[in-house]
Order: sequence, then C-alpha cells, then structure tokens
Amino acid sequence: MRNFKRFVAFVLCAVMLAGVMPVALYGPTTVVAEGEGASEVPTVENETTGVQEPFTFQHKIEAANLSFHFPDSTQVLNNFCLQIKQGERIGIQGASGAGKTTLLQIIGSLEKADSGILTVDGISLHQLSDKELAAFRGKHIGFVFQFHQLLPEFTALENVCIPALIAGEKASKAETKAKALLEAMGLSDRTNHKPNELSGGEKQRVAVARALINQPSLILADEPSGSLDSTNKQELHSLLRKLCNEYGLTVLVVTHDKNLAEVSDRVIEMRDGAIIASTTK
Repeated sequence: MRNFKRFVAFVLCAVMLAGVMPVALYGPTTVVAEGEGASEVPTVENETTGVQEPFTFQHKIEAANLSFHFPDSTQVLNNFCLQIKQGERIGIQGASGAGKTTLLQIIGSLEKADSGILTVDGISLHQLSDKELAAFRGKHIGFVFQFHQLLPEFTALENVCIPALIAGEKASKAETKAKALLEAMGLSDRTNHKPNELSGGEKQRVAVARALINQPSLILADEPSGSLDSTNKQELHSLLRKLCNEYGLTVLVVTHDKNLAEVSDRVIEMRDGAIIASTTK
C-alpha cells in the first residue's frame, strides 16, 4: 500500500491524541487473502495449528425492561424487551420517533439505558465502564450507516484497516485482512481507489468490509440502503443475507425499506418505544 507507514503513523497518533489506547482483542490468528478457487469467505490461519479456518462469529442479544429518556424527559424506550438469536437477521421498522435508532445505539453501547438489563454475548453492558464499553464495541460490533462515512483522503484499503489499527492490530495483518474482505466484497480491483472514485454501492460495500475487519459477531445497520439506488439496494440486501448465511453473523437493521425488511428472518415494528408487532418470516 502506497505510503502505508505514513498512514499507520497518522492513525496511531490520532488514537493517542484522543486518549484511547490500542487494545489487542484477538488471539494468535492471521487472516490471509484468498487464492484462485478459494471460498468467497475470508479465511484465518491459526498460527498454532496452521489450519486455514473461516472467519468465525457468534452472538446473542437479550434486552429486558430497557427504558430511556431524553434530557427533556421525553420517553424514547418504555420497558423494552427483546431476544435475538445468533445468526438472525432482524429488521426494525416504525415511524420517526418510535425509538428505533436509540435502540440501535443502546445495543451498540453508544448510549446507556436509564434502566433495564442488556446482555450481548453474555456480557452485561450496564456493568461496563466507558473504557470497557469502547473495547467491547471494537471486538463485538460492526456499524454500517446510511452514509458510508469513509475518510475521503484515504483509499478503500486504508479505510477498512482503520478499526483494526485502532484495536492494536499489526499493520501487516490489518492490511492482509482488509484485502481479503474487499475481495469477498467483489472490490479487489478497487483497493487503491479513494471514496470519490467509487460508486455509491462500492462505497457502502467498503463500509461493510470496514465493519467486519475486527471480526465482530454483530452488525448494526441504520438505514444502510437509504442513500442507494434500486440496483445497489438489491446488492446490499444480498450482501447482508450473505453475512448471516456464510459468516453466521447476527444483523440488526433499522430501515424504512420494505424490501430490506422482507429479507429479514424477523421484522419488528416499534411505536412509542415499544414493540407493537413481531413477524417471523
């Protein structure tokens, strides 16, 4: 990667200035790029056994009696309860103000509920400090937003590497993992392109690769197809389905897109901070 050392130095300096220490979150594994005839799923070489293994993800969410208020006392979540199994695709729908995005932020540990219990991968989030929550997010959760949020001055490969570098991954390993993921996204010929050289659909696929770089067990997506045309929406829908089927990921999507909701295993409709309907496909 051109000027990669400069790029790594920049990211690490930014992390230090922000007061966040890199945290090594994974054991002795190295992700390797795929060769000809390999599976579309990126593989991991176990440095102990030397065996090539696919990316592995596990997850489960349990929320009990979650409540949340804005500072003006407006109630956003009202004794909210939800259980999500490992590998489920969940679509969350509802009118604006129903509490969808707030729920996503609380599950993603970006907000804390006023009361109630939330466990992710068996870990009680309400018991963690801010520093522990930051480490938890880096290991367990990948985020995909309506707008890709890629850094314009960096290439697709560099953008995908950033979360791994912040988590303390060696630059060489981060680059190899990023290349494997971009290949799995059908973007192996776009690794050195900057965001302004990519189509809308390509940018969103880079954003998905970035969300996967730290091998999370959960993907949280907030209106991920909201800025895409119909063709790219369909490609994104297929990609999210692939993440569940091939990687075993749990995917939780807030969306107004009925077609995206239709490819979910379960569609939850919210109103006034509570579930009013839950439909299993």
